[in-house]
Amino acid sequence: MSATIDRYGDDAAMALALEEAKLAGAHGDVPVGCVLIAGDGTLLGRGHNRREADQDPTAHAELVALRAGAQARGRWYIDDVTAYVTLEPCVMCAGALVLARVKRVVFGCRDPKGGALVSAFTLGSSPLLNHQFVIEESLREGECREVLQSFFRDVRARRARERLSSK
Repeated sequence: MSATIDRYGDDAAMALALEEAKLAGAHGDVPVGCVLIAGDGTLLGRGHNRREADQDPTAHAELVALRAGAQARGRWYIDDVTAYVTLEPCVMCAGALVLARVKRVVFGCRDPKGGALVSAFTLGSSPLLNHQFVIEESLREGECREVLQSFFRDVRARRARERLSSK
């Protein structure tokens, strides 16, 4: 992962996260993507949801990307990194981002039921934890939301067809 993103900035980094999200949807996972960009602009890690593909409840996009980033760095803390995520991280992923000591998290759209940065919980900014990070939201929000909504529309339509064909 030697590509750099510094000349493109936040928008291009979120575009990479959206590409990852689409990969997840293509194999039947909820389309969430994450990329980690180091302070020098290096693409340090990337990931997309793989829960269905791997039959692993922890295979969320953020954890896949964090594992890749930690491996690339050769250490578990990656404190000069910005994580770009298409959907607001859940409690598990927000906790992992805190523990990895990322510098900043930028996400596309909120998750009103399970978002753990601003929606349902505020883990990334909690003074009760040993680390806080900068949180920015709504980058390419419409695109991030559309990828999710399209996936769930297709799932509902497929289930409806299956119900009809089984009668």
